[in-house]
Amino acid sequence: MENISLFLIIAFVIGISIGVIFTATIFLGFKKKSYREAKQILEDAKKNVQDKIKNAQIEAKEILYRSRSDFEKEIKERRQDILSLEKRLIQREENLERKVDILEKKESNVQTREREIADKEKNIRVHSNELLNLIQEEKCKLQSISGMNSEQAKRLLLERMKDEAQQEASLIIKRIENEAKENAEKNAKEIISLAIQRCAADHTAGATVTVVNLSNDDMKGRIIGREGRNIRALEELTGVELIIDDTPGSVTLSSFDPVRREVARISLECLMADGRIHPGRIEDVVEKVKKEVDNTICEEGERAIFEVGVHNLHPELVKLIGRLKYRTSYGQNVLQHSKETTFLMGVLASELKADFSLARRIGILHDIGKALDHNTEGTHANIGADIARKYGESAEVAQAIESHHEEIEPKGLYAALVQAADAISASRPGARRETVEAYLKRIKKLEEIANVFKGVQNTFAIHAGREIRVIVIPEKISDADVFILAKDIRKKIEAELGYPGQIKVVVIRELRAVEIAK
Repeated sequence: MENISLFLIIAFVIGISIGVIFTATIFLGFKKKSYREAKQILEDAKKNVQDKIKNAQIEAKEILYRSRSDFEKEIKERRQDILSLEKRLIQREENLERKVDILEKKESNVQTREREIADKEKNIRVHSNELLNLIQEEKCKLQSISGMNSEQAKRLLLERMKDEAQQEASLIIKRIENEAKENAEKNAKEIISLAIQRCAADHTAGATVTVVNLSNDDMKGRIIGREGRNIRALEELTGVELIIDDTPGSVTLSSFDPVRREVARISLECLMADGRIHPGRIEDVVEKVKKEVDNTICEEGERAIFEVGVHNLHPELVKLIGRLKYRTSYGQNVLQHSKETTFLMGVLASELKADFSLARRIGILHDIGKALDHNTEGTHANIGADIARKYGESAEVAQAIESHHEEIEPKGLYAALVQAADAISASRPGARRETVEAYLKRIKKLEEIANVFKGVQNTFAIHAGREIRVIVIPEKISDADVFILAKDIRKKIEAELGYPGQIKVVVIRELRAVEIAK
């Protein structure tokens, strides 16, 4: 038993020893491995640090190189600027030196001229004294020869001049009386014709007035609107005066411009058919109708050139021909007159064996300037010739147009033909009325006078030219400036326009605020 116990103790001690040895061996192996790993990490860290130091040194060298390059470039540019400034300064110094030389030369010339002028003045004073002495001597000699002093000679001279003036005055009076007798018959005929024309009320009314029929008289109140807003908006947008009186079932549109009356008529009919009549709706309808009227003008031009058989006209010329439908000359419709002239030109050219197509082309274009002559300076013949040249018509066509009223010398057969055809169309009975033409020119001149003022947006002549309504831009004309503008327009009308009676000037300033809810 003791041996077994001893053996167990020895075995236990040996086992413990082996365990201790094994544990120590394992610990030492792990320690060596950790040491190697730490050493490897340290070496890797040193290597990374060295790489970073090298990269930092390289980047620093690159930055230093770029900075040095930029610095050298900037220095070079500044040197170039300094050189250019030096060149400019040198040039300026040279210019100044040249100018100084020129000024010195001029100064010497001026001094030389001053001396010459002073010498001449001395000579003039000497000669003037001599002349005065000679004049005095001549006076004394004349008085001794004539036996009269200066006062008596003056009276005699005045009496002779008075007799001569009386004789000349009597001759002038006699000539004026003879001219008055010669022109008396002509003036009497003009006065009688003007009186007859003024009695032709239906024709005059048809040229300046359009009547719009209403479905019922209640529509008049809707056209006027609350406090007159609707009628005022319609008049301002179209430039036409609306006359609403006791006449049942109708409203009268009055304006010298037939295009405006047509726009107003169509707009009013559209508004009545739609039923919505208010300022915003009126503005939309008027803008739409203006575009429709422009399209109608183009269609009228195309229809006219088709009727007369003229082709290959520029589209702008066709549009201007269409505008002639709304123009009158001495009461005669210009488009109808142009077509009559075209047909006459064709007949005359055929009789004379001339170019039929060219003759008709000149005929339809001869009054084309009347489509623009109220907006452009110059006579309608000159304007028409310029338009024809602008849109590619031949020199022969332009020359015939420009000379058909003999403002330049007519050249060639077609210039004579267009004069004859124009006169035949215009001189037929009832074709023209001169009073309407003079009236239209006065109305247009009245609107042009007001439109030249700064801040004026639009001007409309109403009441047969007895009133103008001037619409101004509210951003440019203040309330205080409105009164000054009205006074200035009144003074300009009085100075530049001849007219019967009185003309009322109304300046309207309206500010609108419009927002659209979406």
